[in-house]
Amino acid sequence: MAENVKKTLTGDFSKKKMLMFAVTAIITLIVWNLPIDSFGIDGLTVVQQRVIAVFMMAVLLWLTEAIPAWATSVTIIFVLLFCVSNSSFKFLQGSEGEYGQLLDSVGIMACFADPTIILFLGGFILAIAATKSGLDVLMAKTMIKPFGKKSENVLLGFMLITGIFSMFISNTATAAMMLTFLTPVFKALPANGKGRIALTMAIPIGANLGGMGTPIGTPPNAFAYKVLNDPAGLDMGISFGQWMMFMAPLVIIMLLISWFVILKFFPFTKKTIELNIEGSVQHNWRTVVVAVTFALTILLWVFGKQLGVNANTTAMLPIAVFAFTGVITAHDLKDIDWAVIWMVAGGFALGLAMNGTGLANNAVKSIPFDSLSPIVVLIVSCLVCYALSNFISNTATAALLIPILTVVCSGMGDSLGLIGGTSTVLIGIAVAASCAMALPISTPPNAIAYSTGLIQQKDMAKTGLTVGIISLVIGIIALVFIGKMGVL
Repeated sequence: MAENVKKTLTGDFSKKKMLMFAVTAIITLIVWNLPIDSFGIDGLTVVQQRVIAVFMMAVLLWLTEAIPAWATSVTIIFVLLFCVSNSSFKFLQGSEGEYGQLLDSVGIMACFADPTIILFLGGFILAIAATKSGLDVLMAKTMIKPFGKKSENVLLGFMLITGIFSMFISNTATAAMMLTFLTPVFKALPANGKGRIALTMAIPIGANLGGMGTPIGTPPNAFAYKVLNDPAGLDMGISFGQWMMFMAPLVIIMLLISWFVILKFFPFTKKTIELNIEGSVQHNWRTVVVAVTFALTILLWVFGKQLGVNANTTAMLPIAVFAFTGVITAHDLKDIDWAVIWMVAGGFALGLAMNGTGLANNAVKSIPFDSLSPIVVLIVSCLVCYALSNFISNTATAALLIPILTVVCSGMGDSLGLIGGTSTVLIGIAVAASCAMALPISTPPNAIAYSTGLIQQKDMAKTGLTVGIISLVIGIIALVFIGKMGVL
């Protein structure tokens, strides 16, 4: 009986996805073939109309999850190559005067090897090496000791450590690791107390907020970082260290506030906790290589700009050292989250299509963006990002919103000085995406914490909404202040 029900549910679910895919295909084809003057954009070309259709396809596929999010990114790149590039079918190319500027096919493919992608790969490689050598366990043991045995302090310790790890290591891997460390701690806590809920909730909140601290903390950060530093675009030259200088302290403030919120909602009945983090570090020369490379990479990320080395170049250091020394093998490369890499590449391709075909420029000329209020644009864009990110991938949300807001900000010109410029809006999107943590489906760390069975959805919703909204408000205010100072 149960098996029949399961099969029926699976079948219905598949039919629903097929229906969503069919609807997406129909809407995309309609947009693709609409009369060109129906868009209300002066000078719109055939190629630019196709980009609008591709963008609509991406929105619908990411919102409905008719296919996996990473598969949507692959589809974006595929359609751009075959229909909008100089390597597309001849009957789709036409003449430049008739159809408009085609994209360079090499440029589209290069999205998968963009310098920001290498930055992400460097972060993934560091995480794999740290786990493989046991360095992550050693770091966790060392960092938790100063917090003692008092329950509230242990909670704070786990939140801060999770947040710091998430700045440099995948927040999904960090959450899984930290929850593993907590397993023996749960045994010492009363089964009917709220301490277990408090500690379990601390991990996804720490992981989600911690990702804001660096450009590689989360994919939305990477989108903002690329657009802000793109030599062909804004070219603001924001370094890894500059980002950290202001975002890392902001993360610590948010984590401290989250600590108070969790303690308020889920107070401990047991006043002390005996910690026993299991796991050991491997004592060999490879572990030394990992530790030294880890430290050197972070130092170069933070201070590399003064030495003339950018963050993307620095990311090659751990990749090269670990490959050369055998710390990372071909087998270990399977542990890289390639789905995230594809997601990011697809988002970059969307941005390239909007700018490379001239669609962004035409939109700026045709829509009176300069009449919009900078404060309203910032708040509304952050709220939209926050709402969407609670239900769909925050990577997908950022991939959709950042290209649009780049166009909006370009059209607003000097009026954005009121809130600190374009960087305030784009980094605001990254912050809003990380603040979205109200549901088990909102982020992978949320899903991992919920899967333990120690928290209910109402616990996550209550805590996630409270922490998320408070953090979003603090983040927006802080970014406006930082932006007006002219340091980001």
